[in-house]
Amino acid sequence: MDSHDAYKPAEIAALIESAGVAKAALPLHRMLTLAMLAGAFIGFGSAFWCMTMAGADPGFGPQRVLGGVVFALGLILVVVGGAELFTGNALMVMAAVDRRITLGALLRNWGIVYIGNFVGAAGLAMAFGLSGLLDGPMGEMASKAASAKAALDPLEAFVRGVLCNALVCLAVWLSFAARSSTDKILAVLWPVTAFVTLGLEHSVANMFLFPAGFWAGATLDPAGVAGNLIWVTLGNVVGGAGGVALAYRFAYGAMRG
Repeated sequence: MDSHDAYKPAEIAALIESAGVAKAALPLHRMLTLAMLAGAFIGFGSAFWCMTMAGADPGFGPQRVLGGVVFALGLILVVVGGAELFTGNALMVMAAVDRRITLGALLRNWGIVYIGNFVGAAGLAMAFGLSGLLDGPMGEMASKAASAKAALDPLEAFVRGVLCNALVCLAVWLSFAARSSTDKILAVLWPVTAFVTLGLEHSVANMFLFPAGFWAGATLDPAGVAGNLIWVTLGNVVGGAGGVALAYRFAYGAMRG
């Protein structure tokens, strides 16, 4: 096969399983550091989105598409730069199903990475607050977004989380087909643009938007914030692990790579 061709789906499945094994074996300090970086990267995408959408009608179609394009910065940094993102790591279920990693190793990765993502995203929100940038239109947009998310019905939050991470994990899946950084960026761009345009829910993005909105003056119900993160996180797991990882695992069978 030409070395410039994209990897085929069965090859992608094997590559993702091998990546899952490597992720599970990361030492604590490296896993936590990479998770904090991923949280900050998604936070940069969220901040870029807030500034882009500031003063615009967030319900207007073309503007929403532009917001999705700029938000994609976050996952591009994760995929090309290398970092540990909770939502993307839902694909590790493939390695767990084939018993290449244990359930304990999977849950260890998810737990550590989730905490690290939160620290990185919330820390970046604090940095933007201290910069003064959240005192203007950017902060107003973060406040509006955070308030709307905190008010979501649990079922809506869950289903939006499912749909969101199906697209995020498909973006990661497509990035494994790539043989160059340019290919990876293009593979990530469109699924991420789609989930933002559609108004779906990403737990790590919300880890940035809630503290940023609070800093900007939003009055947020703590129960609403906690409920959103819980239901969106569960939805993200179902959408990524079930909707993508298990579907491809059963389509291609046990993979070795």
